[in-house]
Amino acid sequence: MSDTQQVTPQSNGERKVTLTYEGKIAVVRLNHPEVMNAVGPEMLADFTDVVDELADSDARCMLLTGNGRGFCAGANLQSRAENSGAKPKPSGSVLRSGYHPLLFAIRGLDIPLVTAVNGAAAGVGMSFALMGDIVCASKKAFFLQAFARIGLIPDGGSTFMLPRLIGWGRAMELSMLAERLPAEKAMEWGLINRLYDDNELLLDGAMEIATKLADGPKSLALIRRAYWDSWHNSYEQQLDLEARLQNEAGRSSDFKEGVGAFLEKRDAKFTGE
Repeated sequence: MSDTQQVTPQSNGERKVTLTYEGKIAVVRLNHPEVMNAVGPEMLADFTDVVDELADSDARCMLLTGNGRGFCAGANLQSRAENSGAKPKPSGSVLRSGYHPLLFAIRGLDIPLVTAVNGAAAGVGMSFALMGDIVCASKKAFFLQAFARIGLIPDGGSTFMLPRLIGWGRAMELSMLAERLPAEKAMEWGLINRLYDDNELLLDGAMEIATKLADGPKSLALIRRAYWDSWHNSYEQQLDLEARLQNEAGRSSDFKEGVGAFLEKRDAKFTGE
């Protein structure tokens, strides 16, 4: 695509997360296909850098996918084993210092997020996938709460998100039995929005959705904020939030354009402002 621009790789080697711009869409790819994009320290640092950069960019939508056969196979246990000579950090402290700031940064983005799950989404990779405002998957994809297989508990926000998305019983089943959830079953359960026959159709479809969102109004970011905040707000707090965000949306140029386009019976041309 003509407007593609790639971020300069780090000087110490290829980045484990790459960022390209396709027009107004920031395409973020987890980039360690040799281990199905399992997350090690380098990937975590690169991912954090990319999300920080997006917060200051002109992108109007983010599309997240994985290179190779997998979306993200969870934490890279091999990298942990290779560093076994050093005193290991408690698992919880790694979450607090590394993963939690990244998850908060993704949640706080002021642009829509589309995830394109092209293969295994296991462990924290499943958390990354489900953070999408629109979750797309190919029929080759599957989801796995793998933590119990290695004697850990679900993290990455899984214990918060899953009961709310699919109910208590299904969340407990996924977490305790640690069985694969095929993409088609995930679609039935409401975990994903769009299902595609193969990875090529997946990327085309996800890009089509991302393009539509990137052409959308400023209110898409406010919608995203309203739904994320609804998970911890009371009913009264949510009504107040809606009023405050509606004030902000009503002051936008996109609102004026949307009303004008409606009255003039034409397609709106939103600028995100």
